[in-house]
Amino acid sequence: MPTPGAGEVLIRTSKTLISTGTELTLYGSNGSAGAAWAEFARFPRSMGYSNVGKIVELGQNVDPSWMGQMVASRGPHSSWVVRPIGDLRPVPPAVSHEEATFTTLSSVVMNGLRRIHFTWGESVAVFGLGLVGQLAVRIASAAGAGQIFGMDVSSQRLEKLPPLPWVHGVDTTVQDLRAAMGKHGAEAGVDVAIEASGDSGLIPREISVLRDQGRLLILSSPREPTLFDFHDLCNRRSIQIVGAHGFSQPAVATLDCPWTASRHGDLFLDWVASGRLSTAELVTHRFPFERAAETYAWLAAHRQEALGVILEWD
Repeated sequence: MPTPGAGEVLIRTSKTLISTGTELTLYGSNGSAGAAWAEFARFPRSMGYSNVGKIVELGQNVDPSWMGQMVASRGPHSSWVVRPIGDLRPVPPAVSHEEATFTTLSSVVMNGLRRIHFTWGESVAVFGLGLVGQLAVRIASAAGAGQIFGMDVSSQRLEKLPPLPWVHGVDTTVQDLRAAMGKHGAEAGVDVAIEASGDSGLIPREISVLRDQGRLLILSSPREPTLFDFHDLCNRRSIQIVGAHGFSQPAVATLDCPWTASRHGDLFLDWVASGRLSTAELVTHRFPFERAAETYAWLAAHRQEALGVILEWD
């Protein structure tokens, strides 16, 4: 049983969400030798960063009002976790514990859209409709996107797209993606393409759906190097390429950049509570935590069959 220190709390976990992209890459240890993935995938190590639970003990200098609150945090898959106050996002009563587990991944998506300077009315193509991609579609829509194209090879994942008239599913096995998008008025290309697949080989095709001077957002953590012609794909068409890791969110809010991970987390929970955003339909599987090892092994073999996989700790 861990003990909270000054400025920390002890949380009894209710639900955690498996981040299938990051965690399965770590689980399979399939990063390139010498790359950051190879360094991350060293075991033993804790897994997970999408925790929801109840505060049951306070460390020194923590406001007593935190006691008993349900909070979302970057805590790992564990029955009991200690987290600093700055990492906690209070879960509104109108938000289920399952939906609240999406807080961390949603803040990653929001940070990416801000870094790419996304603005209302712009058209977006999201490649890879796993958890991050599905959240990118929903958050871009809530933020005022024009036409949105969800791109994937999996019919199951395409069917999970929200049923909105401006959201269109595209099977990426088709040869001419621009022609498929042209049926919905995007024959000139989209303003923003979002890489959320983790497939490094797909990135050149993602560039192909952009208009000239469009922007590519690398929101996933691709697992391998990409062979990329910077003249034809980037320089000649004046394409911008922007990376957006979750850790690039500012640690401290300023007047010029107030959007910290905490504020993004609060915004996500407010949107879910108000009904502007929904993630409940993304939960496809639930497992008791005692079956965690079995769950990871199953995911490694059946990744395309799952989206939101919840470990239950209640």
